[in-house]
Amino acid sequence: MEKRYDILMVGIQPWDIEIGSNFKNMAMELSLHHRILYINSPLDFSSKLKRKADPKIKKRIRQQRKELPSLEKINTRLWTYTPPITLWPTQFLPPLLFKWVNRLNNARLARYLSEALGFLEFEEFIILNDSDMFRSYHLDELLSPQAYIYYSRDNLMTVPYWKKHGQKYEADLMRKADCVISNSPYLTSIASKQNRNSYFIGQGCDLDYYNGNKKYPKPKEYNHLKGKILLYTGLLSSRRLDLDLIEQLALSSKDLDFVLLGPEENCFLESRLHQIDNIHFLGFRPPHELAPYIAHADVCFNPQCFNELTAGNYPRKIDEYLAMGKPIVTTNTPTMTLFGDLIYRATNLEEFKSCIYRALREDNNEQKSRRQELAQQHSWRNCIKQLWNFCLPHIKTQASCSSN
Repeated sequence: MEKRYDILMVGIQPWDIEIGSNFKNMAMELSLHHRILYINSPLDFSSKLKRKADPKIKKRIRQQRKELPSLEKINTRLWTYTPPITLWPTQFLPPLLFKWVNRLNNARLARYLSEALGFLEFEEFIILNDSDMFRSYHLDELLSPQAYIYYSRDNLMTVPYWKKHGQKYEADLMRKADCVISNSPYLTSIASKQNRNSYFIGQGCDLDYYNGNKKYPKPKEYNHLKGKILLYTGLLSSRRLDLDLIEQLALSSKDLDFVLLGPEENCFLESRLHQIDNIHFLGFRPPHELAPYIAHADVCFNPQCFNELTAGNYPRKIDEYLAMGKPIVTTNTPTMTLFGDLIYRATNLEEFKSCIYRALREDNNEQKSRRQELAQQHSWRNCIKQLWNFCLPHIKTQASCSSN
């Protein structure tokens, strides 16, 4: 691909997010050849008041006061920008008032984005929107991009916060986007009901962090564990994970140690899991510190609930486990069929137990190599290649924009 593009990336995950982020990985990969302006979500009055002790909120406030720069350079082709404004909260509003206030928020945001685009001399640009269905709803008409691409990576309509106004606004946004890209076939099928130009582009994995052929030191937290180690990495949330399944697995498999590595929501903090002696909570670790924990685990598992949220999601951890060559046992969801016989899929407690012990018995170097080979195909480079293959025909030239 010879042409270089300027891309405005708007979304719901800021650059300083602590967990792994598809959108950040995509920005880094795109910046190898294109100029990227990555937008951090501006403050709203609610967050400013309720979370004023949060270091991230404090930084945003300092940026508003011009004590810190709002535009920050990440590399030679990538900048982040935090618009120095405070938006009105909208989620509690009834539909008609929401429409009016959201339009006002969009207009104020667009004014600051236009200034940043002008400063960087982004004259023609593409908008790539990661699920920012409210704040960025009107940006196509306010900023007149060459193309507006909507990215769906979760079925957010199953989450009450997004569902209230999102059922209308996300569907409308998908319809008016030039194309929609998704990280799972399930989400692509949902998007295709609104826009026939909807495409599955797969997902990437940060292969620099996860190298199954490298020797990693054994984490000190593992030294006292006596059984085979089953590892889960990621957010511990009851919206995605089956607490009862984890509890029953641990109680009925005392020869196994279940390690849960990630930040806990209240449902986990207050759960009985903390009283079970072969379940071990290790807390949050940033993505670049996860590899040693995966390397010294025997099996990685993903005990998801099966619901509308998880049915179509593509957990980043699956490719990370594969890249490390680890056997994986996971809830059987539509997206997991993409991995064929390289993962073990289960639908209930007995199947999970059976799959775990099979994974322990059947693991070998040949299987490890097959897993790593598949993970190598799931690079961010290949994901972005798919994005361009599908989206290039929908990018308008300046001449066609002028004629329209």
